[in-house]
Amino acid sequence: MVRSTLVVRASDALPLAASVDDEQTEQALQEHKQQAKVLFRRLNSNSEPRLSIESGPYTHHYLIADNVVYLTIADKSYPRKLAFSYLDELSKEFSNSYGPKVEAARKPYAFVGFDTFMSKTARLYQDTRAAGAGSGLDRLNDDLQDVTRIMTKNMEELLWRGDSLDRMSHLSSSLRSESEKYRKAARNINFNAMLRQYGPLGAIIFILIILIWWRFT
Repeated sequence: MVRSTLVVRASDALPLAASVDDEQTEQALQEHKQQAKVLFRRLNSNSEPRLSIESGPYTHHYLIADNVVYLTIADKSYPRKLAFSYLDELSKEFSNSYGPKVEAARKPYAFVGFDTFMSKTARLYQDTRAAGAGSGLDRLNDDLQDVTRIMTKNMEELLWRGDSLDRMSHLSSSLRSESEKYRKAARNINFNAMLRQYGPLGAIIFILIILIWWRFT
């Protein structure tokens, strides 16, 4: 089930809103919320826009949209499809209600009133059987969201062993760079091949033109 939710500004990790958790949940998730804060500080423009990060009995699922990070801590057994559908719900509502005000926010938890919507939506997603069996959450259809494309990482490796949140993005950038180099090299090879194939003929034609021009001038 969904245990806790945090909403922060991606550019500087400023907390914008959070679920109101009971004392028991607060104590159980204390370490995991600290991990979430570290994650927020490591996010940047190259970070994966959606990611699941396993940590002990829980999984952190986050979604980045319009410079806002939506993160929920859920039981490891909780379906990723439901977790990201829940985050999608939050992102749409938050964007509609507070989107233009996000950049102007200066104080932590400037949108604390968003907790009402988070609590109401979280309750809809608590019972996985109800949520997955036609409780009105038609956005869970397979054709609307393919969670198999969302990466999963391990929290220990991510935080304490130096693995980077934007590692895959850097790899993608590197692949794009190498691809561009390959295309340029291919163009040069094709151009050189064309010169070798048509160069002698072009040289002969050029010499003939010079000779004809010299003869009639």
